[in-house]
Amino acid sequence: MFETLKSSKKEVWAIAGGKGGTGKSFIAANVGVALSKMGKRVLLVDADLGCANLHTFLGVEPTATLSDFINGKIKSIDKVLTPTDLPNLMLISGACDFLEIANPKHTQKNRLIRRIQDLSFEYIILDLGAGTGFTLLDFFLSADTGILSVLPEPTSIENTYRFIKSAFYRRFKKMAKDPKVKELIIAAMNEKNELGIRTPHDLLDHVASIDNEMGQKMKEAVLTFSPKVIVNQVRSRDDMTLGFSMRSACAKYFGIKVDYVGYIEYDDYVWMATKKKTPLILERPYAPAARCLNQVVSNLINRDELKLDSILKM
Repeated sequence: MFETLKSSKKEVWAIAGGKGGTGKSFIAANVGVALSKMGKRVLLVDADLGCANLHTFLGVEPTATLSDFINGKIKSIDKVLTPTDLPNLMLISGACDFLEIANPKHTQKNRLIRRIQDLSFEYIILDLGAGTGFTLLDFFLSADTGILSVLPEPTSIENTYRFIKSAFYRRFKKMAKDPKVKELIIAAMNEKNELGIRTPHDLLDHVASIDNEMGQKMKEAVLTFSPKVIVNQVRSRDDMTLGFSMRSACAKYFGIKVDYVGYIEYDDYVWMATKKKTPLILERPYAPAARCLNQVVSNLINRDELKLDSILKM
């Protein structure tokens, strides 16, 4: 088992989506496997505190879960680590039993985030649940890299935009100290607010009118908020180029830089591997979706993006 002392070099990646069924757990499991096959020490964390299923994609049965740590049954988080079939890949399974576990208190949540980040791995992959709850957003914002899985469908695209906006506003709210600024941010989170705030740009202008210094700090925060997008289950060239359209829309309406790190082809081998409870990259390493996943991981490691020319030349 890995030594679990604090490491000075690690990256935390959080994988989320605006709605359920976008393939977050599938992507998380295979990204973890791909990294471990490169010789990296990897921890997969099922941070879906309401309905954990990451262990199923890996074909393991955990003897302890985050529930045991959150409710105090297990005192040290390293006791919740579950080995996988790969020697340098470990799992922390999520919770699927108590409502209060799915909605931990603020102090519990912060303690959990700190303890996970203290574990000694080169890569920690957080598999988050669906939606825009505060717990989920805080996990996403705590990561070094936030990754969004989106399907080429109107509802998924719309919910992804909503997630990005919610994460952005949540970050602003945590920065704000002035009660008036906090109230303004809370009001702005209602898309039909009477203040006319429709975009982060509008919000920044309103904040600056109340507290210019805070307005400047929030503008600086915009520059460091750069989520990554993966388009899953693509079937056509139009699906493949969706990420570029989303990147342009986020820059225009939100003022946020979104990186399109790749797509994953629709592939029947995916559900076949899932049915066998085996990660696709291990079950069918040369399948189209597996090749796409490896390219996504390469782009994430190298902080690179998908190039439009690579699709247009296909």
